Amino acid sequence: MKDRLKSIRYALDGVVAFFRSEPNAVIHLVATILVIILSVVLKLHQAEILTLVIVTGFVWMAELFNTAIEKIMDFISVEKHPAIKYIKDIAAAGVLVSALVALVAGCVIFLPKL
Repeated sequence: MKDRLKSIRYALDGVVAFFRSEPNAVIHLVATILVIILSVVLKLHQAEILTLVIVTGFVWMAELFNTAIEKIMDFISVEKHPAIKYIKDIAAAGVLVSALVALVAGCVIFLPKL
Protein backbone atom coordinates (compact mmCIF):
# COMPACT_ATOMS: atom_id res chain seq x y z
CA MET A 1 0.00 0.00 0.00
CA LYS A 2 2.86 2.35 0.81
CA ASP A 3 4.32 1.87 -2.69
CA ARG A 4 0.92 2.62 -4.27
CA LEU A 5 0.70 5.87 -2.33
CA LYS A 6 4.21 6.79 -3.47
CA SER A 7 3.28 6.18 -7.09
CA ILE A 8 0.24 8.43 -6.72
CA ARG A 9 2.50 11.09 -5.20
CA TYR A 10 4.89 10.82 -8.16
CA ALA A 11 1.98 11.21 -10.57
CA LEU A 12 0.76 14.30 -8.70
CA ASP A 13 4.30 15.71 -8.82
CA GLY A 14 4.10 15.23 -12.59
CA VAL A 15 0.83 17.13 -12.79
CA VAL A 16 2.32 20.03 -10.81
CA ALA A 17 5.45 20.05 -12.98
CA PHE A 18 3.28 19.97 -16.10
CA PHE A 19 1.28 23.03 -15.03
CA ARG A 20 4.42 24.91 -14.02
CA SER A 21 6.28 24.29 -17.26
CA GLU A 22 3.67 24.11 -20.02
CA PRO A 23 1.69 27.18 -21.14
CA ASN A 24 -0.71 24.93 -23.06
CA ALA A 25 -1.80 23.39 -19.77
CA VAL A 26 -3.55 26.63 -18.85
CA ILE A 27 -5.34 26.70 -22.21
CA HIS A 28 -6.58 23.13 -21.68
CA LEU A 29 -7.59 23.97 -18.11
CA VAL A 30 -9.65 26.98 -19.23
CA ALA A 31 -11.31 24.89 -21.96
CA THR A 32 -12.07 22.13 -19.45
CA ILE A 33 -13.60 24.60 -16.99
CA LEU A 34 -15.74 26.09 -19.77
CA VAL A 35 -16.95 22.63 -20.75
CA ILE A 36 -17.88 21.89 -17.13
CA ILE A 37 -19.72 25.19 -16.73
CA LEU A 38 -21.63 24.77 -20.00
CA SER A 39 -22.50 21.18 -19.08
CA VAL A 40 -24.05 22.32 -15.80
CA VAL A 41 -25.79 25.40 -17.23
CA LEU A 42 -27.25 23.48 -20.18
CA LYS A 43 -28.17 20.47 -17.99
CA LEU A 44 -26.65 17.93 -20.33
CA HIS A 45 -27.75 14.32 -20.35
CA GLN A 46 -25.54 11.64 -18.83
CA ALA A 47 -24.38 10.29 -22.22
CA GLU A 48 -23.40 13.79 -23.37
CA ILE A 49 -21.43 14.39 -20.17
CA LEU A 50 -19.72 11.02 -20.52
CA THR A 51 -18.75 11.85 -24.10
CA LEU A 52 -17.27 15.17 -23.01
CA VAL A 53 -15.39 13.53 -20.13
CA ILE A 54 -13.86 10.98 -22.50
CA VAL A 55 -12.79 13.43 -25.22
CA THR A 56 -11.52 15.93 -22.65
CA GLY A 57 -9.55 13.19 -20.94
CA PHE A 58 -8.01 12.18 -24.27
CA VAL A 59 -6.86 15.76 -24.89
CA TRP A 60 -5.25 15.90 -21.44
CA MET A 61 -3.56 12.54 -21.97
CA ALA A 62 -2.30 13.55 -25.41
CA GLU A 63 -0.86 16.79 -24.04
CA LEU A 64 0.83 15.00 -21.14
CA PHE A 65 2.35 12.35 -23.42
CA ASN A 66 3.41 15.04 -25.90
CA THR A 67 5.14 16.95 -23.13
CA ALA A 68 6.93 13.81 -21.94
CA ILE A 69 8.08 13.02 -25.48
CA GLU A 70 9.32 16.58 -26.01
CA LYS A 71 11.24 16.52 -22.72
CA ILE A 72 12.81 13.16 -23.61
CA MET A 73 13.86 14.47 -27.01
CA ASP A 74 15.32 17.64 -25.47
CA PHE A 75 17.22 15.48 -23.00
CA ILE A 76 18.61 13.29 -25.78
CA SER A 77 19.88 16.22 -27.81
CA VAL A 78 19.73 19.98 -27.56
CA GLU A 79 20.95 20.25 -31.14
CA LYS A 80 18.52 20.49 -34.05
CA HIS A 81 18.08 17.08 -35.64
CA PRO A 82 15.56 16.09 -38.34
CA ALA A 83 14.60 12.84 -36.61
CA ILE A 84 13.93 14.61 -33.30
CA LYS A 85 11.89 17.28 -35.09
CA TYR A 86 9.85 14.53 -36.75
CA ILE A 87 9.19 12.80 -33.42
CA LYS A 88 8.15 16.06 -31.74
CA ASP A 89 5.94 17.03 -34.69
CA ILE A 90 4.17 13.67 -34.65
CA ALA A 91 3.58 13.93 -30.89
CA ALA A 92 2.20 17.46 -31.34
CA ALA A 93 -0.04 16.19 -34.13
CA GLY A 94 -1.52 13.72 -31.65
CA VAL A 95 -2.53 16.62 -29.43
CA LEU A 96 -3.99 18.49 -32.38
CA VAL A 97 -6.04 15.48 -33.51
CA SER A 98 -7.37 14.86 -30.00
CA ALA A 99 -8.25 18.55 -29.59
CA LEU A 100 -10.06 18.61 -32.96
CA VAL A 101 -12.05 15.50 -32.05
CA ALA A 102 -12.99 17.12 -28.74
CA LEU A 103 -13.97 20.31 -30.55
CA VAL A 104 -16.23 18.39 -32.94
CA ALA A 105 -17.82 16.49 -30.04
CA GLY A 106 -18.34 19.76 -28.18
CA CYS A 107 -19.92 21.40 -31.21
CA VAL A 108 -22.26 18.44 -31.79
CA ILE A 109 -23.35 18.53 -28.14
CA PHE A 110 -23.39 22.26 -27.37
CA LEU A 111 -24.36 24.08 -30.57
CA PRO A 112 -27.93 22.72 -30.82
CA LYS A 113 -28.52 23.78 -27.20
CA LEU A 114 -27.23 27.34 -27.55
